[in-house]
Amino acid sequence: MSSSNPSTLVIDRNTVGGLSAALFILLIAYYASTRLLHASTTRKLRILFIWHLFDSLIHFLFEGPFLYNCFFTYTSISHTSDYPHPASLTSPGVYFLGIKDRLYGNQYGSSPTARLWQEYAKADKRWGGADLTVISLELLTVFGGGPLAAYICELVRRRDNGGKLWFWASVLATGELYGGFMTFAPEWLTGSPNLDTSNFMYLWVYLVFFNTLWVWFPLWTLYESYQNIGSAFAVADSSKQTRSKKKN
Repeated sequence: MSSSNPSTLVIDRNTVGGLSAALFILLIAYYASTRLLHASTTRKLRILFIWHLFDSLIHFLFEGPFLYNCFFTYTSISHTSDYPHPASLTSPGVYFLGIKDRLYGNQYGSSPTARLWQEYAKADKRWGGADLTVISLELLTVFGGGPLAAYICELVRRRDNGGKLWFWASVLATGELYGGFMTFAPEWLTGSPNLDTSNFMYLWVYLVFFNTLWVWFPLWTLYESYQNIGSAFAVADSSKQTRSKKKN
């Protein structure tokens, strides 16, 4: 990982604000579970609800503005043929949105969400600019993953805990795992030039802790989905065999 030039950790308003915002969203998800779920809802389903509501809110409130800034926040540049444009590192002559004299991304904004991503970009600088892989994945995440996570919460709230819930939960979990792999695989294959792992905060909090949340919970969701779908098929097979014996 890229850490040849150790960075100085500065805990400022952006650091505290970003971490506090993530914690606040988690608290909202927990509080919503106490108000919206039936008293008989099992602990497993409560955890499923809290995780997916947290997931949905992160996609909408954090990653939605990230995309907005990628498309609408920019700085103008004097274009030259050899200018190192972020979106043309591997494809010379390719420019984000086809515009040669602009650099897009959160690092050029001043809104609270832009500052939040400027803080995270200290650990992974791709999130400060217009990285094509990241933007492509976030389009799917915000417009697909966010609504689907909210729908899963609604299924839990309605106590619709059958095959529909576990099917869509497994679909989303698979997508989250794939998205995480595709986010970091380009870095691993190139020596992680955009990652700063030189201090505890950037490596273990920003990169490891926050990103592996979208590994462990999807893996757990897939396990529970497998158990529930498998049990449903077992019950269906048992019922089919019983009916077959009665006919005989």
